[in-house]
Amino acid sequence: MLIDGMALLFRAFYATAVSGQFMINSKGVPTNAIHGFVKHFATAISTFKPTHAAVCWDMGSKTFRTEMFDLYKANRPEAPIELIPQFDLVKEVVEALDVPNIGLPGYEADDCIGTIARTASEVDSVSILTGDKDILQLIDDRVSVVLLQKGYGNYVVHNRETLFAEKGIWPEQMIDLKAFMGDPSDNYPGVRGIGEKTALKLLQDHGNVDGVIANLHQLTKSQRAKIEADMEMLHLSRQLAEIKCDVPVECCIDEAVFRIDREKVLAKFSEVELKGLHRLFENDTMYA
Repeated sequence: MLIDGMALLFRAFYATAVSGQFMINSKGVPTNAIHGFVKHFATAISTFKPTHAAVCWDMGSKTFRTEMFDLYKANRPEAPIELIPQFDLVKEVVEALDVPNIGLPGYEADDCIGTIARTASEVDSVSILTGDKDILQLIDDRVSVVLLQKGYGNYVVHNRETLFAEKGIWPEQMIDLKAFMGDPSDNYPGVRGIGEKTALKLLQDHGNVDGVIANLHQLTKSQRAKIEADMEMLHLSRQLAEIKCDVPVECCIDEAVFRIDREKVLAKFSEVELKGLHRLFENDTMYA
């Protein structure tokens, strides 16, 4: 199981921050995001019982995508001050769980996840735990995506067939979908005036961006005008949307074997003052 650390941490932070429950410990450090992260992690491990696990992280806001398009994610506010000290501390907690932390400056967690999912040939199947639907493009015959839903232990699990049943397109077409639609959360526009419904129909009819462009003459006058007006942004949006699966990162499969040292974990929980979480790790199958 590859875990999108940023997705879990942010989700956990905002779930409690909205009511001001930052769980500040005796050292003055907020722990609400870490607390929720561990609950999400432990619940998923207990539900899906992976043999191996690794957590992937963003390593700063500057990536090859911001070099391609300087407005990429420029609409995102600075991280809340209560979350900042939890970025490093959560990685210490993950280390105490004997789970590898993986990240690479210049790339996003998604790129590390994509690369490891494609190259982890020693395992039969890979599941990716995230709340981010961008990762659906990585689904293939051996990669599934577990999408977090509201609360703990609620998931939508997608493989190729379930995604096609829901969207009417295949995982590899998700990149082209975002090329047309853009992504407001990542701050790139795609083709202005083309939303999800139109984009899905174009891809169902013509396969991908290149197929649509080759058949512009078959589109409505309005669709053709919109695409021709935003052709450059269409191609750029596709590049921004595509997760890179060939970044220089690796995960040693032996180090990712999921076995927990109970004493080590409980000592870390005690140090950080994460109360109540020890109960999540009382299942004997979790321990070395």
